[in-house]
Amino acid sequence: MVNVIGLGYIGLPTALMMASHGVEVVGTDYNPKVVAMLNAGKTTFKEKGLDELFQRALEKGIRFTEDYQITDTYIVSVPSPYDKFSKKVDACYVVAAVKKVLEVCPENATIIIESTVSPGTIDKHIRPEIKNHNINLVHAPERIIPGNMVYELLHNNRTIGADDKETGDRVAALYASFCQGQIVVTDIRTAEMTKVVENTFRAVNIAFANELAKICRHDNMDVYEIIRICNMHPRVNILQPGPGVGGHCISVDPWFLVGDYPSLAKVIDESMKTNESMPDFVLNRIYEIMKENGLTDISRVGLYGLTYKENVDDMRESPTLQLLESQERHLAPGLKVYDPFITDDVVKNQYHDLDAFLSDVDFVVIMVKHNEIMENMDKLTEKTVLDCFNICDLPGVYHI
Repeated sequence: MVNVIGLGYIGLPTALMMASHGVEVVGTDYNPKVVAMLNAGKTTFKEKGLDELFQRALEKGIRFTEDYQITDTYIVSVPSPYDKFSKKVDACYVVAAVKKVLEVCPENATIIIESTVSPGTIDKHIRPEIKNHNINLVHAPERIIPGNMVYELLHNNRTIGADDKETGDRVAALYASFCQGQIVVTDIRTAEMTKVVENTFRAVNIAFANELAKICRHDNMDVYEIIRICNMHPRVNILQPGPGVGGHCISVDPWFLVGDYPSLAKVIDESMKTNESMPDFVLNRIYEIMKENGLTDISRVGLYGLTYKENVDDMRESPTLQLLESQERHLAPGLKVYDPFITDDVVKNQYHDLDAFLSDVDFVVIMVKHNEIMENMDKLTEKTVLDCFNICDLPGVYHI
């Protein structure tokens, strides 16, 4: 039996996927509301294919509880934030989970850390906790993205970091119960590093596109046309600029390297600062466009989208939230906000109906490219539009 600790964006899909493929699974979470909701037959967030996966897992007998189980295999999938001052990983949640496991687990149990951590975190923070126990430690970093979790759990390659090949192969066989991708077994520190490097690679490339957008805006050049032509070169693949970077991977993980190697990670540091600057850059564009069009009431400006990416309900580190925080620092009156995936009131001046939102604004800023707005571009014909993704082909549209 596998006890999955932490039933959030990574732990829950992992638990459901294993259970639906015949592995006996008990999911554990410290939050009684999460456990109660799951036991009531409801998933805790929206994700394509998750409800169907949930039903299959329930049919296979998955259980949910607040209690840690006595078993031989644990998967720890709890948050691993970073200290915004030091830029170092905060391993407190991972350490706390491991301590709770040690209270109940038998000797020779295997603890698999799925939480993303910086290189050396397991050596520095987890090994001291298990030094008086006979425990097999493994790091199996997750590799899925909201909006496509179920598919990627099945098809993405996986990395298993272990202290010995026997343990690594045993855990690889567990993941092979559902994973159709290649599973690579390596050492723990290499596994830690590969996950952080993957997200850092993406962050640096996004930053390059965002910096190009700033350069082109400075001299009134079309960054999208420039990128389109450059990408015709067989060895060039520039990404598209955007209003910022959110989520709990690309916007967080690269900081681990900056925090641990401050004198070495110079390109990474500057890239992260570039990405973090984009919400402020968009806010400045809003003011510029308002001035150009004689608009004086910022409360007639609406931000479309609260989530960090399209067609999900995940708001972690979203560029819109970052922009709203920046706006509050400027002491400006409130922008209006709408997102079809966010049903609860989470910010001021939030709407829950697209038509009502559009009727109360003159200037729409597309912060997220949800399918909804892609299918309703005709409703923006009478509006001033700042399109942060180059998805709107209406005449007179502004870009970042």
